Amino acid sequence: MDLLSDILSFLRLRGSLYFRTEFTSPWSVQVPAFERVARFHFAHRGRCLVRPDGVEAAVQLEQGDLIIIPRGVAHRLYCDPATEHQAVQIDRVVELSGFTGEGALIYGAEQGDQQTQLVCGHFAFDPDANHPMIDALPAYVHIRNYGETAGAFMEHTLRVIGAEAGRGGLGSDLIALKLSEIIFAQALRAYLSGEGSQRPVFAGLRDRSIARALSAIHAEPGRNWTLDTLAGIAGLSRTVFATRFVELMAMTPLAYLTAWRMQRARQMLAETGEPIIEIAEQVGYRSEAAFGRVFKKAIGTAPARYRRQAAVLTN
Repeated sequence: MDLLSDILSFLRLRGSLYFRTEFTSPWSVQVPAFERVARFHFAHRGRCLVRPDGVEAAVQLEQGDLIIIPRGVAHRLYCDPATEHQAVQIDRVVELSGFTGEGALIYGAEQGDQQTQLVCGHFAFDPDANHPMIDALPAYVHIRNYGETAGAFMEHTLRVIGAEAGRGGLGSDLIALKLSEIIFAQALRAYLSGEGSQRPVFAGLRDRSIARALSAIHAEPGRNWTLDTLAGIAGLSRTVFATRFVELMAMTPLAYLTAWRMQRARQMLAETGEPIIEIAEQVGYRSEAAFGRVFKKAIGTAPARYRRQAAVLTN
């Protein structure tokens, strides 16, 4: 599995569609904050403005554009600057529109001169999963003419989602939901190739030498890795490798190794019944006590307690 796919699989990304909208000007909608999700809006037809909280300039979303708000912060969607501060909470919009979960959410003036159709949804992550890539994302990712940027397959997929979401035909919502789960990965690929290519962490994923070392860590987290062995895999001298890794990943190689090991261990504790010592050995620790100290420092609780808490939440 390639590096990006491995990270996204670990994060347990799950797509979820809210609805397809038909907003007619004038309109303005307030979307509340929600933790551990990345919200997305795709302009299927028409245009609108989007302003995530804390962002100075609104984003102009043109037909065919996609915006992803990685950390689920509150944001406003509106037709023009004059309506921004008249935003109505999304729950109230749903109530006023009479939206039942079927078909499109229709809202705005009956005789409005501008219609905007959006496909809206979110991507949820495993609540406890963490990776520097998510932390490194900006307040929003705006990909212009997303279908064309991501390729012909994605362009066709977005057309299908726009047509199927809320359509009411047999299987339509399931088709749209399953197709939506590939949007985030495709968006990250597009971001990696463009605006994000120089951003810390993403720059490391794109760098061939650093990516080789990262892939090796992901493939064998329990191996007795040293700076020298990782530098050898990267094809660089120890000094050049260490310097480039920090420059591109914003952390040292051994700090990344430890963080990935602890996240893998956390996942195994939650999902398997393997003895803690065996999990410790799989992530590179011969001593359960040494593993426990590192795990508690990274995750905030001891391995046995974490397992018990995860079992309670699962049941």
